[in-house]
Amino acid sequence: MNLPPLHRAAALGLLAALGLGSVAGCSSADSAPRTAEVRKSAPDVSPAPSGTASATSTSTSTDIGWIQLMTPMNQQAVKLLTLAAERAAEPRVRAFADRLRTGHEAELNRLRPLLTRMGLPLTDVHAGHDMPGMVTEQDLEAAHAAEGPALDRLVLARIRDHLRQSAQVSRSEITAGGRADARELARALVTAREGFLAELERLPGAVRALG
Repeated sequence: MNLPPLHRAAALGLLAALGLGSVAGCSSADSAPRTAEVRKSAPDVSPAPSGTASATSTSTSTDIGWIQLMTPMNQQAVKLLTLAAERAAEPRVRAFADRLRTGHEAELNRLRPLLTRMGLPLTDVHAGHDMPGMVTEQDLEAAHAAEGPALDRLVLARIRDHLRQSAQVSRSEITAGGRADARELARALVTAREGFLAELERLPGAVRALG
């Protein structure tokens, strides 16, 4: 599917600002000129629905990059968490995965309407690219093949990376985003991730899985 290059460039620009832009399939050579294009031509204001306060209608490239990265990150994490909630060997890991999945699904119920309000597609502009903190299709294949403690270790390691990276990107949105509604959601995401990270590191098997 051919998506406007401006949308994906915005997300890559956010990653580059965080020092995360040089990843497989998202090289700096590919993103640098398009990031410049965002700065020059990205509209600063997106149409706001009737009754929406003007304070929430200003969209910057940071807002675009953040939401177009955070949405697929949550979607991919939910797939792994669903598997872990059903098959993890340790009951506490299963319970943790189930609660985290519920939280991520609730976040998606806020992220998707925000995409729509910003006039952005619901499609994943990062599909096929190895983004930092993203649960990949290879991760999911490995999880399906793993059993017992090996599955628990894989889940804990991948979910920790996801929580850390999504919190880091969300902190950038809090400080540099232009939309009040996006910054509010980013703050909620960071708070949730900090709590889940602290809990994850206390789970059985975490020391061995996380090093």
